[in-house]
Amino acid sequence: MFHSLGARAFSVPAPVFLIGTYDISGKPNIMTAAWGGVAASQPPSIAVSIQRSRATYAGILRRQAFTVNIPSADMAAQADFAGLASGRRVDKFGALGLTPRPAEHVDAPIVEECNAVIELKLTHTLELGSHVQFIGEVMDVKLKPHCLDAQGLPRLDALNPLLFVPLSREYWTVGEMTAKAFSVGRSIALPAAGLI
Repeated sequence: MFHSLGARAFSVPAPVFLIGTYDISGKPNIMTAAWGGVAASQPPSIAVSIQRSRATYAGILRRQAFTVNIPSADMAAQADFAGLASGRRVDKFGALGLTPRPAEHVDAPIVEECNAVIELKLTHTLELGSHVQFIGEVMDVKLKPHCLDAQGLPRLDALNPLLFVPLSREYWTVGEMTAKAFSVGRSIALPAAGLI
């Protein structure tokens, strides 16, 4: 049996993104967003939903670009602050002791202290009630060297991404790997024709 919580915005876990943009004067700004994720494989695209009242909303539209910076769990206080304070009134990079750096491929700043950074060119804007969803095509993904394995692939344990749980308003971290994707399901006895 389930207990109904009603129609609410809920999916777990939600990623914690620091969205990087420039304001009208060219000052770097970040805001925390948890409504986001992969939107397409080809072209590689990420979606993030932002309220119209946010300074970041105008920054994305003005420059047609943004970055997704993935904070590690030890950046929880900084990520939380970046969602509480307004970039119109506070220099968040300065207040948080974070280092802005121009992205290489788009007109937006990255957060040097994050272990992973994604540079995005705005391709689609979708009006969705309380939020506007921005979809950006990935121009580059950057990871710190210590977050890569011997094959050059991301190590989730080293990235240690900060995660958000909607409704309970809690930050969490990841645990251990459970199984290999696109592999563990093959242990279930089904006709081979049913697998992709």
